[in-house]
Amino acid sequence: MAFEQTLQKDWYSILGADPSANVSDLKQKYQKLILLYHPDKQSTDVPAGTMDERTQKFIEIDQAWKILGNEETKKMYDLQRHEAELRRMGPVDAQVYLEDMSWNKDDESFSLTCRCGGKYTVSKDEVEEVNLICCDTCSLIVELLHQQ
Repeated sequence: MAFEQTLQKDWYSILGADPSANVSDLKQKYQKLILLYHPDKQSTDVPAGTMDERTQKFIEIDQAWKILGNEETKKMYDLQRHEAELRRMGPVDAQVYLEDMSWNKDDESFSLTCRCGGKYTVSKDEVEEVNLICCDTCSLIVELLHQQ
C-alpha cells in the first residue's frame, strides 16, 4: 500500500481507538478485533454478502495495525493527519524556507514570528517531516519549503 493513500481511511476509527492511544492499547484493540473478524472464526451459515463484508473488515483491521503498530509509520500517519487538519482549518498564509527561520539552540528548534506576534515553531527532529506549521497564537499557517 502506498503511504500517500493512508489518509483515505481513519485507521484509528477502524481499530476503535483514540488517536492519543499508545501502541500497547492499539495492539489490544487489534487483537480483539482480528479474532472477531478472522475468516476462520466465522460461522458457515452466514450469508455470502455478510461474509464478504466481514472479510473486508478483517483486511482493514490488518492494514490499520500495519500502519499504527509500527512507531515509524504511526508517526508519519499522525503527521499526515495533522497536516490535513491544518489544511481544513484554512489556507496557507505564506511559504517560507527553513533558511529564513531563526535557529534557537536552547530548544533546538527553528522559529519565525507571525504577523500577529505569535510564532511558527518546528523542532530540529520534525524539520524533514513537517510541511505545514501553525502559528501558536492565531490560525495562520505557513508552508515550510526546503531548498534543493
